Amino acid sequence: MSTPSTSSRTRLTDLAELANVSTATVSRVLNGKPGVAAETRQAVLQALDLLGYERPERLRGRSKGLVGLVVPELTNPVFPLFAQRIASNLATAGYTPLLCTQVPGGTTEDEFTEMLRNHGVEGIVYVSGLHADRQAGHERYQRLRADNLPIVLVNGYLDDLDASFISADDGEAMRLAVRHLTSLGHRRIGLAVGPHRFTPVVRKIEGFAQALRAALDVDDPEEWVATSLFTLEGGQAAASDLLDRGCTGIVCASDVMALGAVRAARSRGLHVPDDVSVIGYDDSPLIAFTDPPLTTIRQRVEEMSAAVVHALLTEIDGATAPRTELVYAPELIVRGSTAPAPS
Repeated sequence: MSTPSTSSRTRLTDLAELANVSTATVSRVLNGKPGVAAETRQAVLQALDLLGYERPERLRGRSKGLVGLVVPELTNPVFPLFAQRIASNLATAGYTPLLCTQVPGGTTEDEFTEMLRNHGVEGIVYVSGLHADRQAGHERYQRLRADNLPIVLVNGYLDDLDASFISADDGEAMRLAVRHLTSLGHRRIGLAVGPHRFTPVVRKIEGFAQALRAALDVDDPEEWVATSLFTLEGGQAAASDLLDRGCTGIVCASDVMALGAVRAARSRGLHVPDDVSVIGYDDSPLIAFTDPPLTTIRQRVEEMSAAVVHALLTEIDGATAPRTELVYAPELIVRGSTAPAPS
């Protein structure tokens, strides 16, 4: 009788821990043995995908079809995270995801859509696409729905479109951030955010303004908003503007912008968080290991991705998924980039 190798035992242990089952159960699933509940089997297979292990050929099954997944550029770590989670859920359900990532000056969303339709996809998921741009037309999505192609749209909303929407609660995110900073004694709080034409930006500004009025009785909260690009350089520029206005607390619309805000503070000889507190948004992978570790607002990517796939597969199966926007409450993650306001 052969003894399992160390790497095999390690793999079984890792899978068992992630799926919250015993190593014996993992072994039964991988070997295609009976006597395992369907839900448990699914948990093991999902753990296998998440840890990057290739499924044994007997467990792969035939693809039920292709699903398009269109995401923005991948420089913001939250977009690859959405892509990974959504693709994993699709693969677990038996569908093959076709990932389309956009780059400035490259293939457009409309061109990707046409390509995906030519490949005969069963449906398409759009993450932070043109549906989030208030200056873009809606006809592209209305044509897809007129052709009965299932679509789900993430982090953006169109009230005249017959489709499913999954979003993070941007307004609540800003309220959490402002309450955290005011509890630390900050009275000059600014928001570094992207271009005003995007729906999530508008929602963040509205939530920030409401929170600032409620906490500090500010007459014109939008005076404390600086808009720029959703990049590290954009965050640095917006934060510099806010520092010029005397802000000791800066809320940023993304973790990448928050890293730019930290750079802006340091370029002036200021310390984060002793002189300036900075809050990010997303809780991107590895952001807990920056210097200092970033306090941020976590998007519930795991739950949102599962909801996306559930809604899309409901439509593919011929039923109707909810048409109201499903909004997921964020979570404040306090780390080392926020501290009491300087005296």
